Amino acid sequence: MKNHVKTARVRSGMTQLQLAEKTGVTRQTISLIEKGKYNPTLKLCLEICYALGKSLNELFWIAKEENDEKNQR
Repeated sequence: MKNHVKTARVRSGMTQLQLAEKTGVTRQTISLIEKGKYNPTLKLCLEICYALGKSLNELFWIAKEENDEKNQR
């Protein structure tokens, strides 16, 4: 799942480990989320948003057109 977690995390000066500790998951889980290889639960998405001071839209919104293009590849 495409997202903007890594960009927001880096801009906030937080490491993957720090974000993981704030959200109650492992650093590896954060890494997989940032790579788009793991789809987090809504609860985890919200925890990440709270930790980074961002909204769901800012971190996880994918425009329908972008999603359609990805699915056609």
